[in-house]
Amino acid sequence: MSFAIKSIVDGYVSLKDRNSLEGLREHRQLLRRRVNDQATEYFDVSRTIQILDEEIQVIEAGISQL
Repeated sequence: MSFAIKSIVDGYVSLKDRNSLEGLREHRQLLRRRVNDQATEYFDVSRTIQILDEEIQVIEAGISQL
């Protein structure tokens, strides 16, 4: 998991900024869909998708704290 995304989520949680967290989650979900659409037999995106999934989990955990 990225230390940066954890810090960002912690900041939004401390500010009780649910809208920003939800926007961040939507953005990561959009990125995940776009990356997944780029997958081919020659271009492995599995690690990128794994990272985005981990970030989405961190964001959702932050949302659940609010």
